[in-house]
Amino acid sequence: MAEITVTRTGPGKFGVEVTDGELTTTHRVEMPPSLMGDLLRLKFVDAEVVVRESFVFLLEREPASAILPEFSLTDIGRYFPEYYDELHRRLA
Repeated sequence: MAEITVTRTGPGKFGVEVTDGELTTTHRVEMPPSLMGDLLRLKFVDAEVVVRESFVFLLEREPASAILPEFSLTDIGRYFPEYYDELHRRLA
């Protein structure tokens, strides 16, 4: 299993490092307020947990080297339509 390190770098912005064996990738991720607002309706959700679970979701579908170096979490749903339902399930 890959090691995922999430660091908040600013409001709604995160740095993510994924280490899988000898390969380490780095990513800059944005979480729009609208996504966090939607998730907060479920319960109190920590933004870092949302980012981490989003990367777990991605890593179940593609290698870390295939994940874009910079993107918004809302972009995931364009590539994987099941993302939002799965994220809600994981965070519930």
